[in-house]
Amino acid sequence: MKRMRRIMHASHFSTASRPAFRNAIELAKSTRTRLLIVHALPPAISPLMGEGVYVSPATWNEIEKGARRAAQRQIATLVREARRAGVRAEALIVDGPPADRIVRAARARHVDLLVLGTHGRTGFSRLFLGSVAARVVATARCPVLTVHARR
Repeated sequence: MKRMRRIMHASHFSTASRPAFRNAIELAKSTRTRLLIVHALPPAISPLMGEGVYVSPATWNEIEKGARRAAQRQIATLVREARRAGVRAEALIVDGPPADRIVRAARARHVDLLVLGTHGRTGFSRLFLGSVAARVVATARCPVLTVHARR
């Protein structure tokens, strides 16, 4: 088995991501591996958000800037936490459909293991809400560790 050099944790900053983040830190720490923490900013919703509802481009830009600033603050917090645990960590924010961008980032950064949380939805909720984790598992070229959120 080849030595791991880089582990990637994809986070959407929810409680479902926390157990996966803790696992990623422990794995990186025990294998002395770099940890890349990634967040995918999903595509923006159309400025025309319903019949008769319009958001000006300037307001829309402010909404997008606010979302990016919030993501940067949250990912910086995760990086600090990982570093306090003794892990070499770095952050990356990517734009676009989360599953696609996570897989692309893993490939571009030559990730050896991808760690992500899952809500564990089944049935109709999974059918209607979809599963980023399922799409990542299906399309990633590297091994993927999914960690179920504790309820």
